[in-house]
Parts: sequence; C-alpha cells; structure tokens
Amino acid sequence: MGVLLLGVLLKTNIKILLVEINRTNTEYKYNTFTLKIKVTYILSNIDKAVAFEWIAEHLDADKFELSFILLHSQEPFLHRWLIEKGVDSYFIPHFGKKSYPKSFVSVTALLRKIKPDIVHTHLFDANLIGLSAAKLLRIKRRIYTRHHSTFHHDNFPKAIKYDKASNHLATDIIAISQNVKNVLIEKENVPKNKIHLIHHGFDLKKFQNVSNIEIEELRKKYNILNAPVIGIVSRYIKLKGIQYIIPAFKKILKEYPNAILILANANGADKDYIRELLSDIPKKNYREIVFEPNLFALYQLFDVYVHVPIDEKIEAFGQTYVEALAAGVPSVFTLSGVAKEFIVDEENALVVNHCNSEDIHHAIDLLIKDGELRQKLIYNGRKSVKMFNLENFITSLETLYK
Repeated sequence: MGVLLLGVLLKTNIKILLVEINRTNTEYKYNTFTLKIKVTYILSNIDKAVAFEWIAEHLDADKFELSFILLHSQEPFLHRWLIEKGVDSYFIPHFGKKSYPKSFVSVTALLRKIKPDIVHTHLFDANLIGLSAAKLLRIKRRIYTRHHSTFHHDNFPKAIKYDKASNHLATDIIAISQNVKNVLIEKENVPKNKIHLIHHGFDLKKFQNVSNIEIEELRKKYNILNAPVIGIVSRYIKLKGIQYIIPAFKKILKEYPNAILILANANGADKDYIRELLSDIPKKNYREIVFEPNLFALYQLFDVYVHVPIDEKIEAFGQTYVEALAAGVPSVFTLSGVAKEFIVDEENALVVNHCNSEDIHHAIDLLIKDGELRQKLIYNGRKSVKMFNLENFITSLETLYK
C-alpha cells in the first residue's frame, strides 16, 4: 500500500485534502481536515479576569487554536488557570517602562515560536509591545481592543501619541462601546473601516444563579447585617465619582444609622483622598474591599448599587453597569460609556446628573423606600442586559478572526 499526500493550502480557510491510494484495488478515500486559525492574546498587568476565562472556554476549539502571552510583575492567576485548562500560556516578568526592551525581545521570540495567524492585544503595554513585535514579524492580522476612551486626552495628553502608534500598528481595532468608537474617529482620526464595535460579553447566568450559601459566606466574611447596603465596585480614582457618593451616603446615615457602604476594588491613584472623605464615617458603617474573587455573590449583598462617572465620555465601557443589572440590583447611574446606549431613567435604573451628591442621595433614598420601583428596575434591568450575552460576544470575535 502506498500513500500520496496532496496538500492544498488556502490562505484563509486552510484545508488539506488527503488522498489515500490503495494500489491493489484502486480504491480512493478522501478525508478533509480544517487547520485551526492560531490566535495569540497578549495581555499586560492582568492578574485575574473572568472575561478571558470565558473566551478560553467558549471560543470554538475546532476552528481556533488559542494561546496567551501575559506581561505581569508576578505570575498571574490567569496564567495558572490557563495551564490547568490545557491552554498554552507564557508568563513574562514585566515591570513597566523599564521592562520594555526585554519584554519586546521575549514577546518577539515567543511569537516567532508560536507563528500565530492573528495577534490580539489588550491594555497599554501589551498593545505597544505586542503590536510592534507582530509588525516586525510580518504577522498580517494585528488586533487590539481599546479599553479607554478620553482618559489620555483629559489627563495625560503626552500619551496620545502612543495611542496613535497602536492605532497605526493595528490592522483592526475593537471599540468596546460607541463612545470609544467616536473617540477613535473624532479625536484620533482612525479610519472607520478599521474599527469594529464589539461590546463586552457576559455569562449573565453567573450573576443570577448564586447560591444562598455563597451569599451568606460573604455576609459573615464582611460582617454585613440586615441593613440598607449601598454598593460600589470601582477603583479609587476621582474619575469614577466616588467623592460624590460618600457625601450622599452620609445623608443616608441620618435616616438609616445602620446603613453600610461597601467599597469594592478599594485601591487606586486617589485612595488617600477617598479615605480622607471616609474618615468621619463610623468604621461600622463602611467596608473597604480591595479584592473579592466571588464578584457574583458580592453584588447580591447590595440593596442599592451606585456608579457615577464624572462625565459622559470618561468611561470607555463600564462593565459594572451590566453586572449590577444582571445581578438584579436596583441601581443609580450617571450616563457614561456604554450606559448611554441602553440605560433609560426610571425604566432600568435611576439616572442622576454628573457630579451631584444631592441627586445621588435622593435616588438612593427613593430606592430604599419604593418597593414597587425597585421591582420594576430589577425586572427591566435584567431584560435590558441580554444584549450583552456571552454568545453574541463570542460570535462577533469569531467572525472578526475569520
């Protein structure tokens, strides 16, 4: 018996036609195999992020071969998680600007080894290093996801040139909201045909199917009693508007002395300023949580949720808008990022003016007292976030990669 291998390679949907010839009976058998599209993710300064776990779990393994390169100061949780799941992951120690030359060499060497069809980068350092290395190696598809909107324009104008460099190096840019797309087009002159609007995707059931045991464990962990609990999930930076929530909460305490303010992700550039604002609130009335791995159960502790970025453009997306409503928490929002695309006042949340503590206090107080309004917002909130389901997100990614 002899075997003749005839390779027919097509650039996009690569296929190999294998023809087996049996010389004795001249019987021909044809088997068609599809080679997978190799996609390498390059991420910087990400320790644990459930979004990338969802991608690794749900991207079609029959069509795509996924690998990760992680730049971080210490071995990330995500790296260990990927290895356990059998996904190729490479950890490169990275310590900011001083590590750029060494990280660039390491990333280039790994990409030369992996030989991906597509490189997809996330966050500032990964964008500059990963896209540059991919360009050097002539990798034809270079994608980056833009996770910020006007942050550099408003606060670090010298960094805009680096954003523009990423825009130039990339063949495709994913805008996570219409707001980000507008910034790319209007402020950075990116061609429209280079931009793909793909909203973040969420496993919405994870926020709804939380066991009572998990919730009670967190109540005990953070000593949360039966009192109005106001929740915040936001870094300690002024752009998020926490400095307007705290005065509103102080007014809530006058009527509800046992109320509790939970501040999750309690770290950031303005932490000293935020803690000064908290200093005259009794310790029993607030909890600072730097990191809680069970985010799904954490939302279930909140009676009211508040997220109030200081203007309509500063938030690139605002995942917490979707998370809070998916978890069924009556919420108080300012319109920023993706909220402008689906939040409607008194339908799926209460909308307040930017930078307005009085508005925030009134909205929180209303949600504590008005049970009928709470139920309306819970029902409509869960209904409205279905547009951000994980299936839509994965389908959009796969379409772009093909």
